[in-house]
Amino acid sequence: ASMYAAYDALSDTMQRFLSGLVAVHDFEHVFFGHSKLMFSDKTEDAHARVDKVAAARKRFPEMEHPVVRTHLETGKQALFVNSGFTTRIKDMSEKESRTLLNFLYEHLDSPDFQVRFRWQKNSVAFWDNRCTQHFAAADYWPHERHMQRVTIEGERPFYKA
Repeated sequence: ASMYAAYDALSDTMQRFLSGLVAVHDFEHVFFGHSKLMFSDKTEDAHARVDKVAAARKRFPEMEHPVVRTHLETGKQALFVNSGFTTRIKDMSEKESRTLLNFLYEHLDSPDFQVRFRWQKNSVAFWDNRCTQHFAAADYWPHERHMQRVTIEGERPFYKA
């Protein structure tokens, strides 16, 4: 989904409002909350889990990023929140933050901003995580999904009016 298009579709008033906001991004609720991705061993005890979370938290602390991000190369504005990692809006009450994030998440889900890639043999897909969001639809059964992923380290997200 294009985060450029999602931003551009907002009213001028909403764009101005969002431009000064900062969001908190955190991996913990994805990997250590409701997800079992990090804990496939059901015999692992609670102490071992706490140790894993503490070690990961030390290596990957919460990060603050602008809600509206400026792309370094294009200079275009894009929304920079996602339901997987954005946990709250800084300096807002829990209710305000949750309401705004829910609005944005629903807005981002619009088919108007999406493209559907139809895989064929030897297909290759690239996208820029600075201005897109990716969702892998699990609609390929009985086939298997094989993937090699490369992530290029980029600049720290910023906003410039």
